[in-house]
Amino acid sequence: MNRRRFFKLCAGGMAGSTMAALGFSPEPALAEVRAYKLTQARITRNTCPYCSVGCGLLMYSRGDGAGNIKNHIFHIEGDPDHPVSRGTLCPKGAGLTDFVNSKDRLRYPMVREPGAKEWKRISWHEALTRIARHIKKDRDANFVEKNAEGVTVNRYTTTGMFGSTSVSNEVGFLTLKLARALGMVCLDHVARI
Repeated sequence: MNRRRFFKLCAGGMAGSTMAALGFSPEPALAEVRAYKLTQARITRNTCPYCSVGCGLLMYSRGDGAGNIKNHIFHIEGDPDHPVSRGTLCPKGAGLTDFVNSKDRLRYPMVREPGAKEWKRISWHEALTRIARHIKKDRDANFVEKNAEGVTVNRYTTTGMFGSTSVSNEVGFLTLKLARALGMVCLDHVARI
């Protein structure tokens, strides 16, 4: 027996005894058939909300949408068929499962009235109505039709618009048109962050 063969035998014996000590036995391990975790999952395609890249997502959920079974997202991964990201995600996108399932995630509109200490839940209709009312009141109070030299400027500088990356080009175009129609000049986009 030469030195090389001796070390191979010793290494093989140590590996085998270590595996046995840890409880690993090849027969039960090979006999066990584990169910794939994405079996019977419902797949929904979406876009990552974090930056301007717009990576494609595959969101896996369980539940059939019946009244007594609530859908629950349990896995999110990159969409390999998406032309932008081709299945890759940055750390923020890869952590979306934790964000979606967070108990602190805001799921409905809330408002804290002036002087109140507690937030109260309101409907989406009421939230949109309040936002429209506040924008109208602010625009009426702060709209500048002409500057100091008398030149017509039609600008509204006390409210701004912040664009989203999770919308299509058409929706982004319409959002910008709305902001410009109101006279807003303070415009930005999440892609610049």
